[in-house]
Amino acid sequence: MRTNFFSSRHSSPPHNESSTTTSYSSSSSPNRTHHTFSDQMMEENIENQEEIITKLEVNGGSTNSNLFRDSPQQGKQLLGAIQELKQTMHYLIKHNPNSETLIRAQNLMELAMRRMEKEFHSILSRNKHILDLESISNSSDDEKSIHSNKVGVEETTMNQNDSILEDLKIIAECMSASGYSKECVSIYKLVRKSIVDESLYNVGVLDKIPTPSQFEKLEWDSVEIKIRNWLKGIKIAIKNIFLGERILCDYVFSSSEKMIESIFVEVAKERALALFSFPELVAKYKKLSTEKMFRILDLYEAISSHWPEIEVIFGFESFSSVRSQAVNSLVKLGEAVRSMLSEFETAVQKDTSKAAPGGGLHPVTRYVMNYLAFLADYKDSLEDIVADWPLVGKRPLLDASLLSRASLPGASSSEQFFGMEDYSDDFSKSPLGERVAWLILVLLCKLDAKAGLYKDVALAYLFLANNLNYVVTKIRNSNLGSVLGSEWISKNEAKVRQYISNYERMGWSKVISPLGESPTNEMSQDHVKDCFKKFNLAFEEAYKNQSSWVIPDKKFQEQVKLSLARKVVSPYKEFYEHYRGTFRREIGQETIIKFTPEDLGNYLSDMFHESEGISGSTTTSF
Repeated sequence: MRTNFFSSRHSSPPHNESSTTTSYSSSSSPNRTHHTFSDQMMEENIENQEEIITKLEVNGGSTNSNLFRDSPQQGKQLLGAIQELKQTMHYLIKHNPNSETLIRAQNLMELAMRRMEKEFHSILSRNKHILDLESISNSSDDEKSIHSNKVGVEETTMNQNDSILEDLKIIAECMSASGYSKECVSIYKLVRKSIVDESLYNVGVLDKIPTPSQFEKLEWDSVEIKIRNWLKGIKIAIKNIFLGERILCDYVFSSSEKMIESIFVEVAKERALALFSFPELVAKYKKLSTEKMFRILDLYEAISSHWPEIEVIFGFESFSSVRSQAVNSLVKLGEAVRSMLSEFETAVQKDTSKAAPGGGLHPVTRYVMNYLAFLADYKDSLEDIVADWPLVGKRPLLDASLLSRASLPGASSSEQFFGMEDYSDDFSKSPLGERVAWLILVLLCKLDAKAGLYKDVALAYLFLANNLNYVVTKIRNSNLGSVLGSEWISKNEAKVRQYISNYERMGWSKVISPLGESPTNEMSQDHVKDCFKKFNLAFEEAYKNQSSWVIPDKKFQEQVKLSLARKVVSPYKEFYEHYRGTFRREIGQETIIKFTPEDLGNYLSDMFHESEGISGSTTTSF
């Protein structure tokens, strides 16, 4: 008989047992060897329980039988028989430990426990789909119902599969109280571990994890497939499989927290360690490049977003290595992201591609801003990653770079693309805001250098306006707006307007200067004739020179056309309407008036259109 049995919580004798024994013993000889009246009662009790237990054992011989499901009344009868048998055995142990009746009771208890083992195994095995981990966890209000709030677990879990769960709990408590907890736990671990393995395999996260050396030999395509499978399965693995198993374990073995921890460790720890070690392998992959950043962030976000559940599900001290592994993966992933951000910055600084044709959008601008816009979708994760990564030593380098650059040809020093005061406020933001502002500043300084490659200053300013407008638009229409803030956007929108103003001044001042400050001022006929001639030549030259210049953004293009119309067409219209009667077109004579205001409007409306293939004609060195 098991030693645990002696310490069973059911240590008191049956009802009225003590008084019966005392009254009989007082009239008996101390040396009496034949059965007492109480012994006789114990034998009769055992015979009654034996009849029930052996009958149920014979009838339940089939491995497919399920007593608690098929005959709940008989299941209760078996539980009652075991309880009575325990009380009888406790009495015999106390009053007649050498009795053959006690040996008979021990054998009968073994038989009953074999039956309970069979029932426990049958319920667990046959109902693994009914005891679906997803349905269990979904019915429990997730981590709020785990262990720290057992009432919630019991109330919500019992809404589904209530009879099955209750049967498992009753059997587990019965076997534990009878000294058979080891057998009960062994069955549970065997069945549930296989179910957890099968569930993890089905969601794609139980794939064999290669060693670091094996992982390094994989091509990125293979690594990415593994990442996709892991990302697809991680939510189910944490919120359904591990959470569901924890809830089930908590419920079935609710009488012992120590037992819960021991069982859950055996069932889940090894698999949880494997699950959270995979991201660290990816983070250490030596073939990472800036384009792979988003997969790294996906992994980081998957762990960090589930950290509350991880802390609760794996909250036992024996799971400290699991929690440490998850944290270590986050640390390594963060290090990989910072490294790739540094590589990205270096790539922008080292870009050697030429200026975009027609002053249009440069490929490096499109690439960088699309990249940063995608990064901004991971705002929360990036805030964590760069929180302790200050821009130490960056600003002095940029100061030197700005001071060493010459102004654009024909522009005053105050018209330099970036002045020292232009970016100082960008570094008072959040750590992520500072980092993004810095990367954009690196891009804009690179664009400033490329603008200097244009021989025409007006075209250089149009190039700067086009590219800064794209930067601002991309920020306004993405999560970058919340990272940098409305002040940054407003400040740089003003710069776009200034660059367009500079473009108009440098590109069209020669055209409108013949009209004078007041086009309707009275002047001589020769002077008027000279003004028309100069305007005609200047406009034709400007139009011819700028006919290949482009503004890719349609909305921005219309804004610039309207602005040019106000600056060029409007004053010309005043001049034209005031003096057109002075000159009449005569055959054989030089035409003085070549353009009507409508002609100028039509010419301007044809400008800045991007011809097919221009936008992709310049490539970056990324």
